[in-house]
Amino acid sequence: MRFPGSQPGGVRTMAEKFHTELETLKRDMLDMARFSRNMLCDSMKALTAEDTEAAKDVVPGKKHIQETMIDLEERTYQLIAMNQPMAKDMRELACMLKIVTSAERIGRYGKAIANMTKHVKGQPDFVQPLPVMHMAGLVTTMIDDAILAFETGSLEPIRDFSRRDDTVDSLWHSVFRETLTFMMENPKTITRGTYYIMVARYLERSADHACKMAENVHYMVTGDRIEIK
Repeated sequence: MRFPGSQPGGVRTMAEKFHTELETLKRDMLDMARFSRNMLCDSMKALTAEDTEAAKDVVPGKKHIQETMIDLEERTYQLIAMNQPMAKDMRELACMLKIVTSAERIGRYGKAIANMTKHVKGQPDFVQPLPVMHMAGLVTTMIDDAILAFETGSLEPIRDFSRRDDTVDSLWHSVFRETLTFMMENPKTITRGTYYIMVARYLERSADHACKMAENVHYMVTGDRIEIK
């Protein structure tokens, strides 16, 4: 006697269903990661332009990514419980859970930066601009490349992440020192300076989350764990 699940056709059908659901889950996870990335990018544009209306448009995204994260986690756990995947499939699902967590944090930073816009609007400016937009560009590119590496299964986009993270760290320290100097020279810039130090810190942390994404993609592809320093 054969049980339905033991029939070759039944096994194939279950495997096909699993991989179809896995591909749908991957697409939704990638959409969430890109949404969070865009929140960070849009918040920086709003901040530097002191555009409070644009900043308001970013803030509701926090609720969306929170709800999406919960949905993706529940679907991932269900997929694992129902199918008991092994090897590459299991590493892929584990990687997705980690990326979802990092993406949610990046989105939170985007909301926080957007909320700062109303506080810096109209405040006395520095004698020269800080390189925060350059820093933001480097960070968002790292996030893009971590997402691309997951999507394509290629490690090429993340091979130089250690060097790029070092560059972001150097910019963070540079912004911190320059801002303190500006605030000491002109106390009227203290409000703006305090918020810009926080912005630079959030960007540095977002780069760290991009590195965590890259570490998990490396494990997904190779089965080997690495630490990007």
